[in-house]
Amino acid sequence: MDSLQIYANNSDEEDLSHQPSTPSVDPSPPRLIPSKSAAPKVDDTMLALTAAEARQAQSRPIDPTQHVVAFNPTYDQLWAPTYGPAHPYAKDGIAQGMRNHKLGFVEDASIDSFVFDEQYNTFHKYGYAADPSGSNYIGDLDALQKNDAISVYNIPQNEQKKRKIEREKDEDEVDPTEIDNPATDVWLMKNKRSPWAGKKEGVQTELTEEQKKYAEEYAKKKEEKGHQGEKGEHVVDKTTFHGKEERDYQGRSWIAPPKDAKATNDHCYIPKRLVHTWSGHTKGVSAIRFFPKYGHLILSAGMDTKVKIWDVFNSGKCMRTYMGHSKAVRDISFCNDGTKFLTAGYDKNIKYWDTETGQVISTFSTGKIPYVVKLNPDEDKQNILLAGMSDKKIVQWDINTGQITQEYDQHLGAVNTITFVDNNRRFVTSSDDKSLRVWEFGIPVVIKYISEPHMHSMPSISLHPNTNWLAAQSLDNQILIYSTRERFQLNKKKRFAGHIVAGYACQVNFSPDGRFVMSGDGEGKCWFWDWKSCKVFRILKCHEGVCIGCEWHPLEQSKVATCGWDGLIKYWD
Repeated sequence: MDSLQIYANNSDEEDLSHQPSTPSVDPSPPRLIPSKSAAPKVDDTMLALTAAEARQAQSRPIDPTQHVVAFNPTYDQLWAPTYGPAHPYAKDGIAQGMRNHKLGFVEDASIDSFVFDEQYNTFHKYGYAADPSGSNYIGDLDALQKNDAISVYNIPQNEQKKRKIEREKDEDEVDPTEIDNPATDVWLMKNKRSPWAGKKEGVQTELTEEQKKYAEEYAKKKEEKGHQGEKGEHVVDKTTFHGKEERDYQGRSWIAPPKDAKATNDHCYIPKRLVHTWSGHTKGVSAIRFFPKYGHLILSAGMDTKVKIWDVFNSGKCMRTYMGHSKAVRDISFCNDGTKFLTAGYDKNIKYWDTETGQVISTFSTGKIPYVVKLNPDEDKQNILLAGMSDKKIVQWDINTGQITQEYDQHLGAVNTITFVDNNRRFVTSSDDKSLRVWEFGIPVVIKYISEPHMHSMPSISLHPNTNWLAAQSLDNQILIYSTRERFQLNKKKRFAGHIVAGYACQVNFSPDGRFVMSGDGEGKCWFWDWKSCKVFRILKCHEGVCIGCEWHPLEQSKVATCGWDGLIKYWD
């Protein structure tokens, strides 16, 4: 093998020595030989075009004017901004940048309006006008020379005189009958007055008898109408006694409390069962109040405009009906000894009644709806009445004189409640403006204003028997407790919830010993909570519809009265 290798090397050297010494030339580039395929030839032009179109469609923006899309566009394509320049011209052919008026483009005029009017009127009268672009004239040049290029506003002196003479001549020719006839144009021209002309100070003529009579009747009617609008609607006061006799064999009145009525013990219990139902109101009952201290009678205010008083201890029947309002009765309030009471109705009247006889002692009205009425609880101030009105005011009357003695005007909404605190030196009011305000009695300045962003309207407030706390029914379905001490702080540890009262002014109340809190709700239930633990103690289904009012009997420890919009008053034990 080695010898063969050597032989091959030698033969190569010999070949190189025989070659002539010529300059080196680059070899020709390699030729590509087309590859042969046995497969039949296919025209793939359409395939390539389809693939290219699909690729193009993925990147092509969608024309917003087209109605049909021939491919499935992606989300990005659908929501891409519109491509291309904005159309330079609107429908009327004016470029959008040129538009300075809703009707198109308005050029700034370099001519004053007075000058324009002068040339316009001159052209229409004489047939020529000054050319605004230069110093020459356009139009009828012969007329221009003839009139010495005057305009309508610089008429020569002789022309003015001629016109004046013609005008006077026309006036002389006017028929005198036409001057006196207001239907003619001549009369109108003669009596035409400038809008700046002052009133003619003619002599005041005496009224005829007929005119005087009419004026008196009109004034009287207007006074009556104003009086009626300002004050409440007038209704004839009536009363009906339903008992057997107004006085017993000893001469005692039917409202006299029983001699033996006194509390057996101080401990209160929650009622369990229904013991009596009073039905007599034809519409809902809006409020109930027990006779003060004794509770042997219960007063009810109805939406049927009537106020009724019912016997509690003996017969359990209606004793008297008081009819003096023309619309639903909103609120009722006894005086301290129960011999008189107040009613407030939607007919804008407040009436002060004698409980025994049913006579109306006095009527008060400001022309606004009273939402709450209260007498000052002090024994020496039983003649002072406070009423929260729909016009945001608390109005104070002296019942003896019938005069308004004070107005407390700070609330921003209708006043819903008035509650006396601090030995009746102060009172707390709540309103539709979602705030509480504390006032010194007799001084119309707020001494404490409670309003938080989270607060709701509080349409019912009750004082705890120990007078240290206020329970406020908040329309966000909870009862909030406020201190009656100096700062009137919210007690965040005590909150009573579970009931649904949103939209209804359901009354909140305490048991006489202060151990239980109770409230009606919008579903006709009466809820009882424990004061200390704030836990729900019992729920009684009392009424069909709203249970609007609930009162604990002042002497009987386990007796509770409820009223509802079903027109019933129920007594529970």
